[in-house]
Amino acid sequence: MALQISNFSQPDSSELLDVSESVFGQEYNETLVHQLIVKYQANARAGTKAQKTRSDVSGGGIKPWRQKGTGRARSGSSRSPIWRTGGVTFAARPRSYDQKLNKKMFKAGLRSILSELLRQERLLINDAILPTQPKTKELSAKLKAFNAKKLLIIVDKVDENLALSSRNIPNLKVVEAGNLNPVLLVGAEKIIMTSLALKIIEEHLS
Repeated sequence: MALQISNFSQPDSSELLDVSESVFGQEYNETLVHQLIVKYQANARAGTKAQKTRSDVSGGGIKPWRQKGTGRARSGSSRSPIWRTGGVTFAARPRSYDQKLNKKMFKAGLRSILSELLRQERLLINDAILPTQPKTKELSAKLKAFNAKKLLIIVDKVDENLALSSRNIPNLKVVEAGNLNPVLLVGAEKIIMTSLALKIIEEHLS
């Protein structure tokens, strides 16, 4: 297989880059990709909210009034959920939303996504996209050539120039190849990857 490389210094030229068939030549497995996306989003949930039940609320140790003869409804504790100062009936508890997905399935899902992106011509290899100085104007001018609303840049390592140049550009995400995010891959209209990042991904997913 081959990927087409765009060259900003020579816009009319292109060259072919050989890539791994085992990584970029897989069939699209919609079920597996869906499972991978759900797992990733679920694992991002904090699950740290908590409320107090009647046993957690302080006070309420004594019966508010005697059982009979007052003309009022019987009550055993001022911490009952029906009281204004009482606990919560079905109180929220801290929990983990973690979903398990073994490494083999995780890698297979990423290979499926990358292969489909390549078929849809949404995946581009370009080393010239990296800014030479920490200026948003330079990177923004380069991104205009891709004519896309949502862009993802994948690099081997995020340097200071790229970090400072990209942080103020809306709808642009930057990620290192070792931290591939399936949600970002699926959500991006176009993905720009450097050749070094490509090698890292091939080594990791082969």
